[in-house]
Amino acid sequence: MAVPKKRTGASAQAKRRANWKAIKPTTTTCKNCGATVLTHTVCTECGYYKGKPASIKSPDYVETPVLEEKKAPKKTSRKAKKEEVVVEEAATETEAKAEETTEASAETEEKTEE
Repeated sequence: MAVPKKRTGASAQAKRRANWKAIKPTTTTCKNCGATVLTHTVCTECGYYKGKPASIKSPDYVETPVLEEKKAPKKTSRKAKKEEVVVEEAATETEAKAEETTEASAETEEKTEE
């Protein structure tokens, strides 16, 4: 961990902190009701923003339905594709072995019947 070699002087410390100060927030008046409002925010009195209804408080507010977007299927990586191919090959191999065993058992049954 870094440790300072010398103590910071009072003058240097004061210069650094000179710009760290509170600022008075800027306000405007609402175009609809004339109330004092913080800039770029919805009016807390009437619910309007830039002359348009934006909150449930405004009587003209109309809620728009939210449309759910269909998500595109995830793109599979090369590794995932290889794993899928390996799994499919393994499945076909087990099916082939199962067919061979059923064919072999069927042949032995035919021989025993004769």
